Amino acid sequence: MRFLLVGDSMTIGRAGDFTWRFRMWQHLEATLGGGFAFVGPRTELYDTEAGAPLSYAYGAPSFPAGARAHLAGWGEGWLHMAPVIADAVTGTRADVLLVSLGLIDLGFYTDSAQTARNARAFIAAARAANPRIRIVLLPVIPNVRAESDAPFAAECERFNELLAKAVADLDEAASPLLLASRPTGYDIHTDTYDGTHPGPSGEHKLAAAFADAMHQAWGLGGPYTPHG
Repeated sequence: MRFLLVGDSMTIGRAGDFTWRFRMWQHLEATLGGGFAFVGPRTELYDTEAGAPLSYAYGAPSFPAGARAHLAGWGEGWLHMAPVIADAVTGTRADVLLVSLGLIDLGFYTDSAQTARNARAFIAAARAANPRIRIVLLPVIPNVRAESDAPFAAECERFNELLAKAVADLDEAASPLLLASRPTGYDIHTDTYDGTHPGPSGEHKLAAAFADAMHQAWGLGGPYTPHG
């Protein structure tokens, strides 16, 4: 089973991060026994000093180079990923997409309605590349801007409603869609290092949101248990 992890800065991570991708890899190693691969056209972390994805300094040396593949970018959202997902799915022969997008779109590029349209375009493009693709989607999770910017918080909530509607409208047996729950107990003051980007505890909670959704809906893997 080939997993393609798609996301923004919370998914690519910065130099020195473990990343939730590593936490998910640990979980799948423990529950699937190696019968999977992470695929994608990128492997880098974001280098904050260079302002570019140039780093390979992962926090866990045990994260194999071959498992670091992803499709994530600092400052990228549905707007950026919808046009490239078909080629990524075709090129990697991905079976499952784990997608965490939306915060960047709403914060800098598009309103909730346009962001939802871009999410639907992303799903359609992924299915055009693989009609049997499975997709797990994470809603926009708590973040520091939403604490002080009421209109932005309302846009996040509205987008999450529209994303849930898209999943309900577009789910089909041949290509199932899952809406993961917001990470249980996620606290931006303790689970992030700046109110947005996950620290180690936040990484575990993001991985758990995806892992538990797949286990509960598809019987894939097992309940999430932190490893390290």
